[in-house]
Amino acid sequence: MAVITVDCRGETCPVPLVETRKAIRKAAPGDIIEVIGTHPSSKKEIPLAVQALNLAILEIREEGDVWTIRIQR
Repeated sequence: MAVITVDCRGETCPVPLVETRKAIRKAAPGDIIEVIGTHPSSKKEIPLAVQALNLAILEIREEGDVWTIRIQR
């Protein structure tokens, strides 16, 4: 199992969502995709996209302006 980190800090929509989708496509089943970002809309959009793909959201964490979403493929 691998952890793939997608660092989108400072990026605005749709970059974080596009990069997250790319990482999900590359990931093997069981891999963890960790998305780190600062754009508020992406924090809402990424979980919706993940749910539409029937993947699991393990955690959504916020520290100040930075959020981290952990997804399992």
